Amino acid sequence: MSANKNLVTTIEALEALYPKPPAATGPVVKEIDHINQGYRALIEAAPFVAIATCGPEGLDCSPKGDAAGFVRIVDEKTLMIPDRPGNNRTDSFHNLVKDPRIALLFLIPGVGETLRVNGRAVLSIDPELRESFAVNGKPARGVLIITIESIYFHCSKAVVRAKLWDPAHQIDRKSLPSTGTIIAELSQGKLGGEEYDRALSERVKAQLY
Repeated sequence: MSANKNLVTTIEALEALYPKPPAATGPVVKEIDHINQGYRALIEAAPFVAIATCGPEGLDCSPKGDAAGFVRIVDEKTLMIPDRPGNNRTDSFHNLVKDPRIALLFLIPGVGETLRVNGRAVLSIDPELRESFAVNGKPARGVLIITIESIYFHCSKAVVRAKLWDPAHQIDRKSLPSTGTIIAELSQGKLGGEEYDRALSERVKAQLY
């Protein structure tokens, strides 16, 4: 078996394999260009969103999480997402400075459906805006302002197949290499290790905000 055989290399071949759904069916009508009542409820319930960006330097997909409702709905076309302390790679922000296109995928624990948003974004460091997202007296480092171009929910099939929220299928973290072990391997022992693992939990708590 060769992975390089029978490749789909044209739009015609792709659409022959995956015919476009009729205009009056669910996959089409659920995509709109603004936040309606149902989509508002999903956004307000989501404590996690994955953010995808692209730019001349490459692609990025970054996780963002906080208390449910941390993504602020400004109006039916605008979202705001606070930036909290992270690894300072700022790959997404590098991309957005050069290419404002952005895609979001919202996840809600226990819910099979996901919500997808496509649009354009800018990063604001306005002091009052950052302060409005403060937690424990610490303002957001910056705030992503997203203008929605399309929004639609995705059916639950992927989450159901993955058994993502099924407690019986949750993975014991101890069955996988620890963070310190992975970093030690990558750095050839210069970083990570058991001491890294021992301090990890408290370090994460201290750097949440």
